[in-house]
Amino acid sequence: MIRLASAVLAAGVLALALAHSPRAEPAASTPEPAIAMHGEPDLPAGFDHLPYVEPNAPKGGRLTIGFQGTFDSLNPFNLKAGSTAQGLNGNVFETLMTRSLDEPFTLYGLIAQTIETDADRSFVTFRLDPRAHFSDGVPITSADVLFTFNLLKTKGRPQQRAAYSLVKAIDAPDPLTVRYDLKGVGDREMPLTLALMPVLPRHKIDPAKFDEASLEIPTGSGPYRIVDVKPGEHLILHRDPNYWAKDLPIRRGLYNFDEIDIEYFRDANSLFEAFRAGLLDFRTETNPVRWTSSYDFPAIRDHRMMRESLPMGGPKGMDGFVFNLRRPLFTDIRIREALGLMFDFEWINANLYDGLYIRTKSFFDESELASTGRPASEEERRLLAPFPGAVRDDILEGRWRPSATDGSGQDRTAPKRALELLRQAGYAITNGRLEKDGAPLAFEIMVTDRNQERLALNYADSLARIGVAVKVRLVDEVQYQRRRQKFDFDMMIGSWIASASPGNEQRSRWGSASADQEASFNLAGAKSPAIDALISALLTAKTQEDFVAAVRTYDRVLLSGFYIVPLFHAPDLWTAASTKLARPQQLPRHGSPTGGATLDTWWKKEP
Repeated sequence: MIRLASAVLAAGVLALALAHSPRAEPAASTPEPAIAMHGEPDLPAGFDHLPYVEPNAPKGGRLTIGFQGTFDSLNPFNLKAGSTAQGLNGNVFETLMTRSLDEPFTLYGLIAQTIETDADRSFVTFRLDPRAHFSDGVPITSADVLFTFNLLKTKGRPQQRAAYSLVKAIDAPDPLTVRYDLKGVGDREMPLTLALMPVLPRHKIDPAKFDEASLEIPTGSGPYRIVDVKPGEHLILHRDPNYWAKDLPIRRGLYNFDEIDIEYFRDANSLFEAFRAGLLDFRTETNPVRWTSSYDFPAIRDHRMMRESLPMGGPKGMDGFVFNLRRPLFTDIRIREALGLMFDFEWINANLYDGLYIRTKSFFDESELASTGRPASEEERRLLAPFPGAVRDDILEGRWRPSATDGSGQDRTAPKRALELLRQAGYAITNGRLEKDGAPLAFEIMVTDRNQERLALNYADSLARIGVAVKVRLVDEVQYQRRRQKFDFDMMIGSWIASASPGNEQRSRWGSASADQEASFNLAGAKSPAIDALISALLTAKTQEDFVAAVRTYDRVLLSGFYIVPLFHAPDLWTAASTKLARPQQLPRHGSPTGGATLDTWWKKEP
């Protein structure tokens, strides 16, 4: 699929399956080896390995993968630190606890051996594993956790700073214990948010220089160490033979390659040609035309490489053209809805993408969390009662769908509906263009690559049919990121990855407080009391039923706001790989079938 704007946070995508009923939470707090957002963890204490790994996978060999782009920093924790190299989180840096991709949102102990919280989640206590140490052999202590928390609270990414600022107090009563006071926070996800905090070495980091771009090789506690860096071109990781957690059940069968070579390419074509020439071992295909027409080359024909569509379970996220409501033009919801009607998915899918995509109709499509196709329950209606008019009747009843055409490119149904909405908003066609009080309906779509440009130009042509003047501007990556962070755009393509358990990240995506927060992911600039209330509802839900109701209601409010023009998604993950690679037969139910960007669950047949 086209590379979409918010892919930065693209590593480690989760999805949701609600296959088990919630169980009652314990009445009293006790240290536990795992925690689930709702109910209890699936795996018992003392489990042997994660269900979707091969515990006896052979270790060894070299994996070579490629990414499009560049990098000038090895610091993934600060937005001001430049373009960060990929493949560091998880491989080099570790968190207190780690996810199981077989469960919606469950964390198991890693650096933290146990977690303790109460039924109200008014505090959380972590007990560190005394065996944990950084790659230089220095033990990890509670002082490192406090150091990291305070550093990221002041100099981390905006969503980290916002979340950590809610913590009332943090205390380290001994070298292996850390306790957070969360009284009054009203966020049941907060213990898990804190459990996913990386732990950085206080003996290696100068806080005064933390927000500077740096190519100094960092020290982490993960399974790999960086051994070679060529700025903007490649990064080589070696598996650490002294990795402290290599024998833990949560790590068994993972991180099997002795060496990972990450190569960077300036454009998509050179990246593909490198794979085709056998210089790379694996790639995820995002171009449907290339997927259907460009994989008949010698290495595929003689079975040195293979391609495979791997299922992605759970909710599909939302990609779309996002309206910047900070622009006065887009404050009228009738204008946003009208412009959305003019996106001709059926023609675009058939003519640009070989018919491989599916139109996205929910922010949590193809999951229990999606509201589309389901009438609102009594609980959903109760949640909406304080906000009359926040959800349209057709969306409340589950009847709404994105506009559809006959695929001819000449269907007149949507243009008629769009023009009627624009007439209600005060626009009329004068000399072939839509005007209001003498001002034309005109705006710019900012894009960052040729795939986005082609899609945007097609959309602009459709809008021109009803007199809307749209200019598509292609900008380089640096300018694109700067303008995105400062919200200096009329419209752009955004991406909202669907989590297995949507929670705190929704504040940065759609919460009112983030609308004016530079570099937040609230691209639309949405400010809605209903959205804010529903984010709080999903964060405070104690049962799976209440959580699902809150998320569905949230989905309905987002759809009713017409903040974006929904795009589309692929039914599977398109992959191509060397036949020397192998993967587990059982795939995770809620995450990438590769286990991560660097094939965490895969191994080499012939090291």
